[in-house]
Amino acid sequence: MRSVFFQNLAAAAVASTALIGAAAFAEPKHGIAMYGEPALPPDFVSLPYVNPDAPFGGSVSAGEVGSFDSLNPHIQKGRVPWQLRFLAYESLMGRSLDEPFTLYGLLAESIDVSDAGDSVEFVLREEARFSDGSPVTVEDVIWSYETLGTEGHGRYRGSWAKVASAEQTGARSVKFTFNVQDRELALIMGMRPILKKAQWEGKDFAESGLDEVPISSAPYVIDDFEAGRFVSLKRNPDYWGVNVPFRKGTNVIDNVRMEFFSDGTAMFEAFKAGELTSHRESNSAKWDQQFGFPRVTNGDVIKAEIPHKRPSGMTGFVMNTRRDVFKDYRVREAMIQAFNFEFINDKLNGGKQPRITSYFSNSVLGMDHGPAEGRVLELLQAHKDSLTEGAIEGYSLPVSDGSQRNRAGIVKAQDLLAEAGWEIKDGVMTSPEGKPLNFTILASSGSSEVLAILNIYTQALERIGVFATVDAIDQAQYRERTDTFDYDMTYFTRGLSLSPGNEQLAYWGMDAADTEGSRNMAGIKVPAIDAMVQEMLTVESREDYLAAVKALDRILMSGRYVIPIWYSPVSRLAHNKELKRPDVVPAYGDWPGYLPDVWWIEE
Repeated sequence: MRSVFFQNLAAAAVASTALIGAAAFAEPKHGIAMYGEPALPPDFVSLPYVNPDAPFGGSVSAGEVGSFDSLNPHIQKGRVPWQLRFLAYESLMGRSLDEPFTLYGLLAESIDVSDAGDSVEFVLREEARFSDGSPVTVEDVIWSYETLGTEGHGRYRGSWAKVASAEQTGARSVKFTFNVQDRELALIMGMRPILKKAQWEGKDFAESGLDEVPISSAPYVIDDFEAGRFVSLKRNPDYWGVNVPFRKGTNVIDNVRMEFFSDGTAMFEAFKAGELTSHRESNSAKWDQQFGFPRVTNGDVIKAEIPHKRPSGMTGFVMNTRRDVFKDYRVREAMIQAFNFEFINDKLNGGKQPRITSYFSNSVLGMDHGPAEGRVLELLQAHKDSLTEGAIEGYSLPVSDGSQRNRAGIVKAQDLLAEAGWEIKDGVMTSPEGKPLNFTILASSGSSEVLAILNIYTQALERIGVFATVDAIDQAQYRERTDTFDYDMTYFTRGLSLSPGNEQLAYWGMDAADTEGSRNMAGIKVPAIDAMVQEMLTVESREDYLAAVKALDRILMSGRYVIPIWYSPVSRLAHNKELKRPDVVPAYGDWPGYLPDVWWIEE
């Protein structure tokens, strides 16, 4: 469960970028911010949460549940170690983990957005190099954007469709002109990975697997791997950007290794035995009860709880509205009522984990739970005919008394199903056509925590005559079936950032609902959602932006697409004592770009 969750966090980290503020940029800048200027001046030395004097050297290793059959994280095909997108590739601009709406120059030394916001121009650093020593050129940049936008992963295609032209404007400068009004596009153009064009000439980029180790410009390069078992990266001693302010003090660890395991238990045992140097733990009860092994008690392992200010995102069990059984929101609400969160949380977490109450809870972006007011109300009123009950009036998740019976939730679930036309006949919840309310819950066989939750939940469903079958399959089958939306209900997690934007259409937008491989797992088709995202992309004030996100949050929560479980306002990270980090923790906390990026080794 932890592995899948962090992969989605990682995906969110790249997909979610900042918006451009109302102020136009009249000249090239070292960075770009949503409102006003970036916090760091043009002559900044390093990021504020980095130790610029961190020593080089050492090795780290972390575990993942699952396997891999490709080393190209930029295509739709195959399973790839998610970390490769961040450790082995670089973009024109880099995201600050302490400023949700700010990017700073990386491969590019400057960014210049037109006054109208309809184009952006970047100037490459003269010293930028690929790992083979060849220069990063404008030709590489344009080829990368076009190839990713036409042959790459679906995450890249939406933004490329909004580019009218990409042209070289100087020896080291490239300009992108847009065909739509979208204030986020300039930022997105700065966050695409840059690949070496010459490496892929005469090769099928979209089909690349383990036969091709991509060349990149990042601090790390792949130096060894074994299919499905491990990937090893080494720090490039000739890395071109070691003194670039954005990189100063980062990526100083010499070797980074990713080990793959069949399940979470095997991975945890490997960490206990010292085969791994760090382990992230999502289960608070396990954190309290099972981290008393010798390496902890003798001080060789440190238990760190790292706070963050990012949104909770959404984690739980998503209902596929493409299936008839879950088309009616009252049936979906009944499934939520029957889910005894307080009891399950107590059994598995000792009751310590807070529940996800909205897609952006734990942040300033989260909706209010009472009736909509002000600008949020105005935005929702314009689409009131397509909204589900609760979007305007207010919606909150049920709270049980904590007992196993959950009598109030069970009664409410039965009432909702009766409203939707279902009734119990011979102990089975039955439709007017005589069909039983049965469905299958898809799960990964390697996730013991998810299976434990489902064991309790399916027993509760039987009390209302609903019989759900858990189909636990291996990760490869799970990926194949979720890509083709072959499930009634499945475990789901979607990490969300403090700067949501275009990626929200990939998560919940109408076009994505019928696109296989998309991330709209619920099959949501609500015009108001697309309208709220468009509002987010075109507003010119922070107040209006927050209103649009809160309105989006309300639409999603009142749609009852997911049975939410828990989140953690801290990251629980156990690590070897030799691993050190700065005292300053960025707003995003333990997020892609944090470990191993800003850590170092002290023997």
